[in-house]
Amino acid sequence: MPRTAEVSASKYVNVNDLVLVQGWSDTRKTLREWNRRPWGALRTWLPLSIAIAAGLLIATTWVASLATPDPSVLRLPGINAPVDAGDVTYVLIRNALVLALHGFACIAGFIAGSSLPLSASKRSGLSRWVHEKAGPLAIGFVVCATLFSLTTQAYILGHTEADIANQLGISPALLTVGLLPHALPELTALFLPLAAWTIASRRDEWHTLLAATFVTVGLAVPVLIVTSLVEVYLTPELLVALSDKY
Repeated sequence: MPRTAEVSASKYVNVNDLVLVQGWSDTRKTLREWNRRPWGALRTWLPLSIAIAAGLLIATTWVASLATPDPSVLRLPGINAPVDAGDVTYVLIRNALVLALHGFACIAGFIAGSSLPLSASKRSGLSRWVHEKAGPLAIGFVVCATLFSLTTQAYILGHTEADIANQLGISPALLTVGLLPHALPELTALFLPLAAWTIASRRDEWHTLLAATFVTVGLAVPVLIVTSLVEVYLTPELLVALSDKY
C-alpha cells in the first residue's frame, strides 16, 4: 500500500476512534449526573411522554368514532376466548418492537446530532461536507419516521378500537376508558425515548441521547411487562363489566 494511503487510512481511523471515545465519555458523564439527580431527567421526560400517550389515545378514539366497524367477530382473549401464555407473549413482542423503534430513534439522534458534527470537525473536503449534511438529514428522517409511526398507530388502533367497541356494544370513548388502566402506562413507557429525544433536540443536548436510550428503555421494560399482564388478564374483566353483550 502506498504511504499516502496508509496515512489517509490512519487519519480516518483516528477520527473514528476520537468520535467513539468522546461519545462514550459524554454518555458516562451524563449517566453519572443523572445518577446523582435521578428525578432531574425523569421529571422532564415523564410529563411529555404522558402527553404524547394521551394524545395518541385521543386520536385513536377520534378515528374509532369515525370508522365503520367490521362486523366480523374478533377473538378477544378473556372475553370470548380463553387466555394463554401466548397472548402475553404477543403483547410483549408487539411492545418490544415499538420500544426498539423509539430507542433507535434516540440512538440516531445521538449519532446525527453529536457524533457526526464532531466527526465532521476533524475532516476536510468532500468527507467533511458529507458529514455536515448527513446530520440534519438524519434528524429530519427520524422526525418524519416518528410522525409516520404515530399517524399509522392512530389509524390502525382506531379502526381496531371501532371493531372491538362494536362487538362489545359500547362506544369507542367508553372502550378507551376501559383500556386506560393498561394503555396509559404502557404508552407512557413506550414514548419515554421519544420524549427524551424531543427534549434533547430542543435543548441541543444531542450528546445525552445515548445515555437517555439506556435509561428510558431500562425504565420502560418492567412497566411493559406489568402492563402486558394487566392487558391480558385484568382488562378483559373490566370490558365485560362495561359491555351489554357479555
